[in-house]
Amino acid sequence: MSGTQPVPDSGPALLSLYDEALPEVYGYLLARCGRRALAEDLTAETFLAAVQACRSGSPPLSTGWLVGIARHKLVDHWRDLERLDRKLRLLDTDEVDDPWDAELDALLAREVLDALSPQHRASLTLRYLDGLPVAEVATVLGRTEQATEALLVRARHAFRRTYTALEGGPA
Repeated sequence: MSGTQPVPDSGPALLSLYDEALPEVYGYLLARCGRRALAEDLTAETFLAAVQACRSGSPPLSTGWLVGIARHKLVDHWRDLERLDRKLRLLDTDEVDDPWDAELDALLAREVLDALSPQHRASLTLRYLDGLPVAEVATVLGRTEQATEALLVRARHAFRRTYTALEGGPA
Protein backbone atom coordinates (compact mmCIF):
# COMPACT_ATOMS: atom_id res chain seq x y z
CA MET A 1 0.00 0.00 0.00
CA SER A 2 1.15 3.51 -0.67
CA GLY A 3 1.32 6.11 2.08
CA THR A 4 -1.82 7.84 0.78
CA GLN A 5 -4.70 7.68 3.23
CA PRO A 6 -8.25 8.63 2.32
CA VAL A 7 -9.07 12.16 3.37
CA PRO A 8 -11.81 12.22 6.01
CA ASP A 9 -14.86 14.28 5.07
CA SER A 10 -14.64 17.47 7.13
CA GLY A 11 -17.62 19.03 5.32
CA PRO A 12 -20.16 18.33 8.09
CA ALA A 13 -17.79 19.77 10.70
CA LEU A 14 -17.30 22.92 8.60
CA LEU A 15 -21.05 23.22 8.16
CA SER A 16 -21.60 23.08 11.92
CA LEU A 17 -18.81 25.64 12.44
CA TYR A 18 -20.35 27.96 9.83
CA ASP A 19 -23.19 29.25 12.03
CA GLU A 20 -20.85 29.92 14.94
CA ALA A 21 -18.03 31.49 12.90
CA LEU A 22 -19.99 33.51 10.34
CA PRO A 23 -20.63 36.55 12.60
CA GLU A 24 -16.99 36.64 13.72
CA VAL A 25 -15.57 36.31 10.21
CA TYR A 26 -17.96 38.92 8.81
CA GLY A 27 -17.35 41.25 11.77
CA TYR A 28 -13.59 40.91 11.38
CA LEU A 29 -13.78 41.84 7.71
CA LEU A 30 -16.32 44.65 8.13
CA ALA A 31 -14.24 46.29 10.88
CA ARG A 32 -11.23 46.37 8.58
CA CYS A 33 -12.73 47.26 5.20
CA GLY A 34 -15.68 49.39 6.35
CA ARG A 35 -17.93 48.41 3.44
CA ARG A 36 -20.77 45.95 3.96
CA ALA A 37 -20.88 44.66 0.38
CA LEU A 38 -17.13 44.09 0.32
CA ALA A 39 -17.20 42.37 3.72
CA GLU A 40 -19.99 40.11 2.46
CA ASP A 41 -18.04 39.23 -0.69
CA LEU A 42 -14.86 38.52 1.25
CA THR A 43 -16.79 36.43 3.78
CA ALA A 44 -18.18 34.32 0.95
CA GLU A 45 -14.68 33.95 -0.52
CA THR A 46 -13.41 32.90 2.93
CA PHE A 47 -15.93 30.10 3.25
CA LEU A 48 -15.35 28.96 -0.34
CA ALA A 49 -11.62 28.75 0.42
CA ALA A 50 -12.45 26.78 3.58
CA VAL A 51 -14.50 24.31 1.54
CA GLN A 52 -11.57 23.91 -0.88
CA ALA A 53 -9.22 23.30 2.06
CA CYS A 54 -11.60 20.66 3.43
CA ARG A 55 -11.64 18.89 0.08
CA SER A 56 -7.86 18.69 -0.07
CA GLY A 57 -7.10 17.70 3.51
CA SER A 58 -8.11 17.86 7.13
CA PRO A 59 -7.69 21.50 8.09
CA PRO A 60 -7.79 22.62 11.73
CA LEU A 61 -11.45 23.62 11.75
CA SER A 62 -11.89 26.55 14.12
CA THR A 63 -13.12 30.10 14.06
CA GLY A 64 -9.51 31.28 14.36
CA TRP A 65 -8.58 29.28 11.27
CA LEU A 66 -11.46 30.87 9.34
CA VAL A 67 -10.46 34.37 10.51
CA GLY A 68 -6.95 33.58 9.26
CA ILE A 69 -8.38 32.73 5.84
CA ALA A 70 -10.42 35.96 5.98
CA ARG A 71 -7.24 37.91 6.76
CA HIS A 72 -5.58 36.44 3.67
CA LYS A 73 -8.62 37.25 1.52
CA LEU A 74 -8.56 40.86 2.75
CA VAL A 75 -4.84 41.17 2.06
CA ASP A 76 -5.40 39.73 -1.42
CA HIS A 77 -8.13 42.33 -1.95
CA TRP A 78 -5.81 45.15 -0.86
CA ARG A 79 -3.08 43.83 -3.17
CA ASP A 80 -5.58 43.82 -6.05
CA LEU A 81 -6.48 47.43 -5.26
CA GLU A 82 -2.79 48.37 -5.21
CA ARG A 83 -2.28 46.71 -8.60
CA LEU A 84 -5.33 48.56 -9.90
CA ASP A 85 -3.99 51.83 -8.53
CA ARG A 86 -0.60 51.27 -10.18
CA LYS A 87 -2.20 50.36 -13.49
CA LEU A 88 -4.48 53.37 -13.42
CA ARG A 89 -1.45 55.61 -12.81
CA LEU A 90 0.32 54.08 -15.77
CA LEU A 91 -2.37 54.91 -18.31
CA ASP A 92 -1.13 54.96 -21.86
CA THR A 93 -0.69 58.73 -22.19
CA ASP A 94 0.18 58.45 -25.89
CA GLU A 95 -3.38 57.45 -26.58
CA VAL A 96 -5.07 59.42 -23.82
CA ASP A 97 -3.40 62.80 -23.71
CA ASP A 98 -5.06 63.91 -20.50
CA PRO A 99 -3.21 64.19 -17.18
CA TRP A 100 -6.53 63.87 -15.28
CA ASP A 101 -6.52 60.14 -16.01
CA ALA A 102 -3.23 59.57 -14.18
CA GLU A 103 -4.43 60.81 -10.77
CA LEU A 104 -7.21 58.47 -9.65
CA ASP A 105 -8.21 57.18 -6.25
CA ALA A 106 -8.15 53.37 -6.57
CA LEU A 107 -11.14 52.69 -4.33
CA LEU A 108 -13.24 55.33 -6.02
CA ALA A 109 -12.12 54.08 -9.44
CA ARG A 110 -13.26 50.56 -8.55
CA GLU A 111 -16.63 51.94 -7.40
CA VAL A 112 -16.96 53.90 -10.65
CA LEU A 113 -16.12 50.85 -12.75
CA ASP A 114 -18.79 48.89 -10.88
CA ALA A 115 -21.32 51.62 -11.68
CA LEU A 116 -20.63 51.65 -15.43
CA SER A 117 -22.48 49.60 -18.01
CA PRO A 118 -21.04 46.12 -18.63
CA GLN A 119 -19.72 47.17 -22.06
CA HIS A 120 -17.96 50.24 -20.70
CA ARG A 121 -16.57 48.33 -17.72
CA ALA A 122 -15.31 45.50 -19.94
CA SER A 123 -13.68 47.79 -22.49
CA LEU A 124 -11.91 49.93 -19.86
CA THR A 125 -10.79 46.90 -17.86
CA LEU A 126 -9.39 45.10 -20.89
CA ARG A 127 -7.68 48.19 -22.25
CA TYR A 128 -6.27 49.89 -19.17
CA LEU A 129 -6.12 47.29 -16.42
CA ASP A 130 -5.20 44.28 -18.54
CA GLY A 131 -3.14 46.45 -20.88
CA LEU A 132 -4.50 44.96 -24.09
CA PRO A 133 -4.08 46.95 -27.30
CA VAL A 134 -7.30 48.20 -28.90
CA ALA A 135 -7.15 45.48 -31.57
CA GLU A 136 -7.14 42.72 -28.92
CA VAL A 137 -9.90 44.42 -26.95
CA ALA A 138 -11.94 44.45 -30.16
CA THR A 139 -11.32 40.75 -30.68
CA VAL A 140 -12.29 39.86 -27.11
CA LEU A 141 -15.46 41.96 -27.31
CA GLY A 142 -16.33 40.72 -30.82
CA ARG A 143 -16.32 44.22 -32.32
CA THR A 144 -14.42 45.99 -35.06
CA GLU A 145 -11.38 48.02 -34.05
CA GLN A 146 -13.11 51.28 -35.02
CA ALA A 147 -16.23 50.40 -33.04
CA THR A 148 -14.02 49.53 -30.06
CA GLU A 149 -12.18 52.85 -30.27
CA ALA A 150 -15.54 54.65 -30.27
CA LEU A 151 -16.69 52.50 -27.33
CA LEU A 152 -13.52 53.38 -25.40
CA VAL A 153 -14.10 57.09 -26.00
CA ARG A 154 -17.66 56.80 -24.66
CA ALA A 155 -16.49 54.63 -21.76
CA ARG A 156 -13.77 57.10 -20.76
CA HIS A 157 -16.29 59.94 -20.83
CA ALA A 158 -18.76 57.92 -18.72
CA PHE A 159 -15.98 57.01 -16.31
CA ARG A 160 -14.85 60.64 -15.97
CA ARG A 161 -18.41 61.91 -15.51
CA THR A 162 -19.19 59.30 -12.83
CA TYR A 163 -15.83 59.67 -11.10
CA THR A 164 -16.14 63.45 -10.93
CA ALA A 165 -19.71 63.22 -9.61
CA LEU A 166 -18.74 60.73 -6.88
CA GLU A 167 -15.53 62.56 -5.99
CA GLY A 168 -17.36 65.86 -5.57
CA GLY A 169 -20.27 64.30 -3.70
CA PRO A 170 -20.66 64.15 0.05
CA ALA A 171 -17.98 62.17 1.86
